[in-house]
Amino acid sequence: MSVNRGASDQRTTAIPNPDGSVPDDSAPGAATPDGGATVWLLRSRGCWEPAAALLEPAAAHSPEAALDRAELLIERSLFENRGWGEAESALRLAEAGARVDGTRAAAACARGYLAYCATLLRVHDRLDEAQMALGRASAMLPPDAPGRPLLDFRRGLVAENLLKDPAAARTAYRRAHAGAEQQRDDLLLSYTWRHLASIAQQDGNLAGARHGFAESLRLRELIGFAIGIAPALASLAEVSPSPEAVLLRAEAARLVRTFGGVPVWLAEDGGPGAAADQRDGQAPGRA
Repeated sequence: MSVNRGASDQRTTAIPNPDGSVPDDSAPGAATPDGGATVWLLRSRGCWEPAAALLEPAAAHSPEAALDRAELLIERSLFENRGWGEAESALRLAEAGARVDGTRAAAACARGYLAYCATLLRVHDRLDEAQMALGRASAMLPPDAPGRPLLDFRRGLVAENLLKDPAAARTAYRRAHAGAEQQRDDLLLSYTWRHLASIAQQDGNLAGARHGFAESLRLRELIGFAIGIAPALASLAEVSPSPEAVLLRAEAARLVRTFGGVPVWLAEDGGPGAAADQRDGQAPGRA
């Protein structure tokens, strides 16, 4: 689920309390007269379950809301490595309600992403499912469809981190990057910058990698995607000189602690900068 937030929406820069609590007006079941801003606020703080609860009533009769809810729970599973069954159930509901090609394609794109995440985190080997689902989505989407940049990005993820094909990944990421720029989707741009930088790092282009990681961090800070800032800091540290790298890792570790050990793959085995961050082909390969 991509979100386009302008620089004027700075409320999401706030960091949640360590217990994950949120203001009363953001509690599950509250009305959302702000057109989804409350859901984004919760999501950006890593409060996926309350955000999903806000969408649950609409998800019962709206395929779009059902899909948004499924995407939230898939993202939670990636960051927390739990809740896979809930994400699967939410996605099945979205798939069952899809009636037109655009919605079916979006559901197939989400299906491929869920399978990718489960394979990446070694929950289940679902590589074949990921490729087939993303292929189905591609067959249903015209080249200029709004969902095409996100689909291209996710196909790049599979190529980079599961198939170990950086050339194919680079091509997919560049298409996604161009589409995100056209749509002014700053969140997706933060991801495409990050993964293009990952490939530049693998190629030994440290200057290009540093630029891409810095752009990813800048965009996440700009839109207030607080839960995604620690991974961006840790990645930038990998291509930064000391003592700057030390400071970046320390700030990333502080944020992970603030968010209660999320993302789990930065918290484990020593925190940001540890060898565990390289398991999927550099830390940028996740979020």
